[in-house]
Formats: sequence, structure tokens, C-alpha cells
Amino acid sequence: MNTKLNLITLALLTSTSFSLMADGYGLANAKTDNIKYDAWKCKGCVIATGTTGTVGVGIGYNSEDDVQSANAFHSSNQTAGKVDADIRYRGSDGYQANVAANNLGMDNGRMEIDVGKLGLYRINLGYRSIATYQSNNALSPYQNIGSDNLTLASNWITAGASSDMPMLYSSLNPFELSLKRERAGLGFEYQTESMFTTYVNFQREEKTGTKITSGSFFTQSMMLPEPVDYTTDILNAGIKLRGDNWFTSINYNGSVFSNNNQQLGFDSAFNPTFGAQNRGYIALDPDNEAHTISLLGQYNDSITSLSGRLLLGQMTQDQQLTQLGYSYSLPADSIDAKVDITGMTLKAVTKLSRAWRLTGSYDYNDRENNTQIEQWTQISISDVTGKVRDNTPYDLTTHRAKLSTDYRISHGIKLDAGYDFRRDERSNQGRETTDDNNVWARLRLNNFDMWDMWLKGSFSKRDGSEYKASESSSAEQNPLLRRYYLADRDRTQIEARVNHSPMDNLNVDFGVRYALDDYTNTQIGLTESKDTNYDININYMINDDINASTFYNHQIITSAQSGSANLNIATWQAEIEDTVDVVGAGLSYNNLMDSRLRLGVDYTYSDSDSTTQVRQGISGDYGDYFAKVHNINVYAQYQATEKVALRIDYKMEKYLDNDDANDIEPDTIWNVMSFGNLQHDYTAHMIMLNVSYKL
Repeated sequence: MNTKLNLITLALLTSTSFSLMADGYGLANAKTDNIKYDAWKCKGCVIATGTTGTVGVGIGYNSEDDVQSANAFHSSNQTAGKVDADIRYRGSDGYQANVAANNLGMDNGRMEIDVGKLGLYRINLGYRSIATYQSNNALSPYQNIGSDNLTLASNWITAGASSDMPMLYSSLNPFELSLKRERAGLGFEYQTESMFTTYVNFQREEKTGTKITSGSFFTQSMMLPEPVDYTTDILNAGIKLRGDNWFTSINYNGSVFSNNNQQLGFDSAFNPTFGAQNRGYIALDPDNEAHTISLLGQYNDSITSLSGRLLLGQMTQDQQLTQLGYSYSLPADSIDAKVDITGMTLKAVTKLSRAWRLTGSYDYNDRENNTQIEQWTQISISDVTGKVRDNTPYDLTTHRAKLSTDYRISHGIKLDAGYDFRRDERSNQGRETTDDNNVWARLRLNNFDMWDMWLKGSFSKRDGSEYKASESSSAEQNPLLRRYYLADRDRTQIEARVNHSPMDNLNVDFGVRYALDDYTNTQIGLTESKDTNYDININYMINDDINASTFYNHQIITSAQSGSANLNIATWQAEIEDTVDVVGAGLSYNNLMDSRLRLGVDYTYSDSDSTTQVRQGISGDYGDYFAKVHNINVYAQYQATEKVALRIDYKMEKYLDNDDANDIEPDTIWNVMSFGNLQHDYTAHMIMLNVSYKL
């Protein structure tokens, strides 16, 4: 009898192959002479070929003069254009291409192109622009802003106090504080039909703009516009090998950072002081390189998965040092910095039974500073002491070990628990060794109809070696001071989340988290911190055409700190309270006007507030900070034809903040020359028109 093989026959034979093989009924012995292979056709497996997707263009108008609104509107220009695209090409011979673009042409936009042949090679080209804006109302009397040579007017008249400078206000000019990044990359991956794959990716990022720094002479200080002109090149390359149940790769990662400005020179706006200095210099971010080689491996079978990584790397910096001009020679022309990195990671996951799984991992990272030690002449603001001091190399070795298990108690009930350990070994710091021990457990329930919930609790304790106030790490500091990341600490944390769907068209998600940090043995420094956070999200499908959603998030962080005014016991205390509230809502109405029109509105409001109370005999308010932001987006999308769609968006941002650090006029502080008031209070509007075409 002839047996015709079909999909069902193959499935049955596969499932019984182990028992049939012994009796000579394996697939190798099947009668296949009369099989009509050309009749095997999967009607549901048709692969679409050709080009599909959408492409669109947009143009927008921004009405606000405050450049910070560009962070929300993605453009600092009054009129901005953009291109959006989502295009896919599939060829019958395996060739394919994807083009994706979002807000391309605006300050925050991206584009990515992927081309290749499935299972053979892949070429990727990418571009992204990222911009952040702080202010376009900063004021400075300096000339040549944007360069590494800041000068005052040739007829500038110095004074002992900023309020006495006769030319200060007449010389002020506005400039922009912003940073812009442009990132472009090219990648190639080649895959053979065997186990071999190789890849190489190159990326260049250029960062430009102006940020805030400061320069000083004796006790007098000036806020300065620091030029930013960075270039970072990143190269990733590797070889991958794979088998049926294993994978390994060797990888190289390298980055080269260069700053086109090595130092910033600036004139002093104040009367010459010690040493008759009237011009200063600041060393800027130095050129540096980082290179790492890593070996990865993974093995899997039906029960156990093993993976690991070995890493070797080195960071170097050999920038020429900046001379301060005090007629004291430096011990070397450059610091010749060198840091060696060694890393290792091991992880294992195994199934003890169908319901019980065990996971363990160990991670080792060693950062060894091998920079040459030199003796440097110390210069203070009052005198040249003549004393020498060595530059201090800081080493750090970190060990992390984790052990966890998850057990499915029954259908819909799962228990997770674990233990995490971390040891940090530091050199030339107040504490050589710190140990963190953390235990946690989580219970998840989803066996109730329309309910999914979990509860997690954890407790961790940090202690370590004896705390010593070393000269290199704690010079001129209170010996009772404890840095918060080195101090003994007990942390208790609890988290919970509940998801409920009382109806098919309604979903409610709620979460809460509470954490308490108790710095048990700290007399001077941070003594306690509490973090409370909860959020709720509701989504309601009113009918097939109308959908409504809303969310609310609240977080409050309270901290207690003790300080000393006499390098002895605590003489003052501070209480800091940071609160953040974010609320939002959205409504969309689809299928209007014969399913051609869609209307929608999205609204968010955020309010962050920080207050500090200081007690030193009497209580005083250290100052209040807040930032309040309203964002609205109203849109309408109309399907004009089968292929052409029109969309119009109206966006509004209302922003108000209050920060005492930014509310300083150029001459408010007698020995400081500032950038003026950098606070924000604006209402910005933007209209964006988009046209998209379906291919």
C-alpha cells in the first residue's frame, strides 16, 4: 500500500519517530516514489513582493521666541519642514529594503535605511539629529562667543565688584545656550549558509553648541560660555559562529573622542588681584580613546542554558596640559592617563522541573588606573605654597553575584525569590570595601478572571571596611562626614501592581512603590531618604469609534541631612522634599464622514516642586524650586483619497519655572558676573500640516 505524505502525516510521524525507528518505520523507510511534490502548495503562505508603505511631508509654524519650546516642538526655527517615511521592498529572490524616517529635517529627527538579501548580507545606513535647548536669553559682555578665546572690549574698565563695572550693562549681548548632535552610521553584516557571520559598524557623532562654565581669579568669578565642538568615532566589529544549540562571537569596540578646543582663554572683568593676573585659562574636555575586545559564548539544551563573556579594554588620554600662567613649571607636558579594564560574566539557567527554574550569575569588573604618578606644585587663591602633591590613581573592582528561583505553585500563581550580592573594592578613598546584600521575593497572581497582580518586597544592607578620612579623599573635611555611596545603609522596598479589566472595553492598571533608606551610622551627611511613587492608567473603548484614556503619576522623595559648621558634631539639619505630579488624558474619535475623518486630543500636565528647610537654631526656607508644564495636541486626519491623507496638528506648551540659581542679574552678587535671569515663562503655539501618500 502506498502512503501519501502530507502535513498531517509528517506531524504524526515526527511525534512517533522515536518508537517507530526501532521497528524500521523511520522516515528514511517511507515510500515516497509516487509523491507529487509540485502539488504541495501553502495557499496561506504567499509572500508579498514589491514596494509598500507610506511617505509624507510636513511643514510647521512656531510662534514662540523662547528657544526652550523647541524641546517639545522638535524645531528651533519659526518655520520647519519634515519628512516621514515607512517604506518596505520585498523581492521574489530574497532581496529586501526598508526605509524609515521620522521628523527628518527637524532638530530632532532620524532616518534609517536597511538593504540586503535574506540570509546572506545586510547593509544599514542611519542618521539622527538630537538637540537640547536651555535658553536664548543668556547675557554676557564677552566677545568671540563660540570660540576658545573670550575677550572683553578693548576699553573695558575693571572694578572690584560687579556692581561697580561702568560698562557691564552696555556691553551685554544675548546668546544661545544649546547643544546639537548629529549622528551618522554605516553598518555591514555578512552571513554564510554555514555557521559563520561577520559584521562591522561605524558611527560618527558631532556635537556642537555652547554650555555654561565659570572662571575665577582669587575670590572673584565669572560665568563663561564654553564652546562645544566634539567629534566621537565609534567602531564595532566582530565574528559570530553558531551551531544547533550554541553561539559564540569575538567582538571589538573602539571609540575615539576629540575636542576641537583644548582650552578656553578669557579676560578678567575684575581688578587684577594676586599675581596681577588679568587673563585666565581653563582646560576643556580632553581627547581620549577607549578600546575593548570581548569574547561571548552561549550554550543551550532542553534543560540548561549557559552563557559567558570575557572582556579586556583600555582607556587612554594624552592631551597636552594647560599652563595657568603662575610661572611654575609642570612636571610633565601631559598626564599620559591610562586605565585598564578587565571584565567577566557567567550566567546559568536550568529547569529543575516543569514548574521550577533556577538562575545564577557572577559578574566581575576591574578598573585599574595605571596613570603615571607625578608631583604637582599646589597653588591656592592666597599664595603659592610650594608644597607638592601627587595625582591620585583611583582603582575600582566590582564583584556581583545573583541567585534566583521561580516556582509555579499552580496555574496562575508564581513565586520568585532571590539573593543579590555586590562588593566594591576601592583604592585611595574613605572606605576600601563596601558590601551590598539584598534579598527579595515576588508573588504573582493571574488565575483570577480579569485580574493580574503581583507583590514584591526586598531588603538590602550595605556595610564594609572601617571608614577612614584619608588625605587624598577627605582633605579639609569633617572626619565624621560620610559619603552617601560609601556609608552604611539599610534599604527596605515594597512594590505592587494590579491590572484589572472589569469589561472587555475597559482596562485599569495601578502600581505603587515605597522605599526607605536609613543611613544608620552617619552623623554628618545624608541620614535618611524616603521615596513614594504610585501611578494609575485607565483605557476605555467607549464604542468601536471612540477611545478615551487617562493616567496619573505621583512621586515624592524626602531626604534628611545633617551638617556641621565647625568640623565637629552636627550643628544644622536640612529636610528636602521633591514632588513630581504628572497627569494626562487622551480622546480619539474615528470613522467620521464615511470613515474618512479622525479627530483626537492629547493633554499632559506636569508639576515638579522642591523645597528645602534648614534648621540651625531657627528654621529657614532655603528657597523653592518649581516647574509647571501644560502640553496640548489637537489633531485631525482626513483620508482625501485611497492613497492621500491630510493631517493637521495644533500644539501648545505653557511653561513656567522658578529657580533661585537662575534668577540672578549680572551684578546681583558683588564678586560674581552672571548670565542674567535664565528662568522661563512662556506660552508657545505650533501648527503642523502633513500630507502622506500610500504606496
